[in-house]
Amino acid sequence: MRTTLRIAVLSLSAAGLLAAPAQSESPREDLKKGNPELKSAGPLAFGPQGILFIGDPQAAVIHAIDTGDRVVADARAAPKVEGIDEKVASLLGVESKDVSIKDLAVNPISGNTYLSVARGSGPKASPVIMKVTRAGKLSEVALKEIKSSSAMLPNPAKGKSSQDVITQMAFLKGRLLVAGMSNEKFASNLRSISFPFDKTDKGSSIEIFHGAHGQFETRSPIRVFTTYQIGGEDNLLAAYQCTPLVKLPVNTLKPGEKIQGTTVAELGNGNKPLSIIVYQKGGKDYALIANNRRGVMKVNLDNVDKIEGITKRISGTAGLKYETIKDLKGVQKIDAFDKDHALLLVKSDEGKTSLETIDLP
Repeated sequence: MRTTLRIAVLSLSAAGLLAAPAQSESPREDLKKGNPELKSAGPLAFGPQGILFIGDPQAAVIHAIDTGDRVVADARAAPKVEGIDEKVASLLGVESKDVSIKDLAVNPISGNTYLSVARGSGPKASPVIMKVTRAGKLSEVALKEIKSSSAMLPNPAKGKSSQDVITQMAFLKGRLLVAGMSNEKFASNLRSISFPFDKTDKGSSIEIFHGAHGQFETRSPIRVFTTYQIGGEDNLLAAYQCTPLVKLPVNTLKPGEKIQGTTVAELGNGNKPLSIIVYQKGGKDYALIANNRRGVMKVNLDNVDKIEGITKRISGTAGLKYETIKDLKGVQKIDAFDKDHALLLVKSDEGKTSLETIDLP
């Protein structure tokens, strides 16, 4: 049984064609002109027709905005912006130390990049969305009188866990998949929200076996995930703190139920995954994972459909094999740019942050 790759940029482009029949012919028709208010700006994800989803963990709300960004200015250009933190800060009238880039997402139609930014620190930081063109030109995305809609999460985590209410999002076949923390007993949560937004249910509770800890866990949220097709079925490849890699069939997600993922790799403890994409090279499928302490890992996805899940305590690493890409250092975020390239947010040893485009390794 061959494992079929679903590259994010291609699946997003096709998403409008795969949407459920009950939806409008154009999802943009369901967006209304208004002024979406952000308390924070966190995870980003693109849907069909240039619609950008913005996660607001502080308010426990997801906003869908019509960027109007549906034209490729120069298909040959790929962004490279040195000191992007300094350039963003200059546009916002602050110093670079007062700017934190939370996430990035590439518009699969235009190839332009969007950044979620915090201006300031702590809960009083001002959220901003920035756009970076293929040519590297920066501008702020105005959220006044913009076509949008919103979905409120009904059971968000409170207190210290509130920053993890939304940890990652992805759009797949007419639905927005949202990982994070709820206020339920089994707090690790995964929601499948129909788009255009109608109602938001309490989501599914996720249980996984953490090999390094030697136990099942339900309170550690998915940190990053990507969609991936295994044996013709849609799955998530999800990475957790310290660092289990788990597969979760999308069709098992049912509101209010607890589902169990299959741990297909342990990638080393004392580590936080920061971003993940999947891609194909030389006829093989790989996951590329950026981490805060273990660099960028290239995970070989051969036999991910057949591998037995990890169900016992292990030391070190186990499961799917990986290599560390030694040339990639300081990578904070990754997104697919096209089938051959990835876009990286990279922090240097001196603390300067840059945007780079690389050949997929």
